[in-house]
Amino acid sequence: MLPNSKILLTGATGYIGGRLLRVLKQKGYHVRCMARRPEALKYLIDERTEIVYGDPLKRESLESTGVFNDIDVAFYFVHSLGSKENFLVQDRLAAQNFSEVAKANGVKRIIYLGGGGSGRKTFRSSEEPPGSR
Repeated sequence: MLPNSKILLTGATGYIGGRLLRVLKQKGYHVRCMARRPEALKYLIDERTEIVYGDPLKRESLESTGVFNDIDVAFYFVHSLGSKENFLVQDRLAAQNFSEVAKANGVKRIIYLGGGGSGRKTFRSSEEPPGSR
């Protein structure tokens, strides 16, 4: 990443995202943190860190709030493990919403970390994920 890259970080309330945020800030990057509960991150706001609302399961929240404005690189560390519905279906929908809206807004790179893999079979985005039925 270039030193002046603007970064969107999801999952900053989690284990990996929280640690990555500290590293990015130490390296001087401007970081926009997207959260379903932005109030949980208010303590992080400073001259290089901003907090915005966004829920990848609610596509309109990604399209209408300016989440991706001026973003070069987006880290996607979201999961739907607590979902009452099928985890893999929800996880896939959220990732698809995020990726499509990011692309439409000119984001150059998405770094994705998912937790839905079984280690047995991979699937293309046009296929149903294993266990989704």
